[in-house]
Amino acid sequence: MTDQHHRVAGIDEAGRGPLAGPVVVSAVMLPSSYDLPGLDDSKRLHAATREDLFPRIKEAAISWAIEVVEVEEVDRINILRATFKGMERAFAALDPRPTLTLIDGNRAPDLDCEVHTIIEGDHWVPAISAASVLAKVTRDAIMAEWHEKYPVYGFDHNKGYPTPQHLQRLKEHGPCPIHRRSFAPVREALEPDLF
Repeated sequence: MTDQHHRVAGIDEAGRGPLAGPVVVSAVMLPSSYDLPGLDDSKRLHAATREDLFPRIKEAAISWAIEVVEVEEVDRINILRATFKGMERAFAALDPRPTLTLIDGNRAPDLDCEVHTIIEGDHWVPAISAASVLAKVTRDAIMAEWHEKYPVYGFDHNKGYPTPQHLQRLKEHGPCPIHRRSFAPVREALEPDLF
């Protein structure tokens, strides 16, 4: 598939499932000969390994982009559309434009080139793995900053995902401004008498 295409981009996101914080999308175009030992799906890597890979990926990439889709947009248009908007914006920021884009998962937005989705692409395709790392490191840093402002929710550990501790704190304290009101557990915390 990639032999016919000389400009291949990988796209992945971090943060579709959390109850709080943005969804972050990255697009990366790597040289065809690129080989970075240890590169894999960001979820399979230790935080220190991701942090080490982050600048190395950016330095080696032909082009890269990171797009942050804030909570307000997620709530306004829903998480899938927000993810697609992030993908579209990250793709548009690449220069030169790719001729083929490979996206982790099974759904993709329409882009101005050939697009293929690949289940577990963040494990099998280096450009998607690289995008996965850039998105995850960026989102984790954002959530660490939010933890400083709202420490009660444990964003430094749960990154906004619905862990038992996070759900308990949400019930006890209600949502903070970065909680996604379009997600059921947050709505329930806002109006517990309705559920």
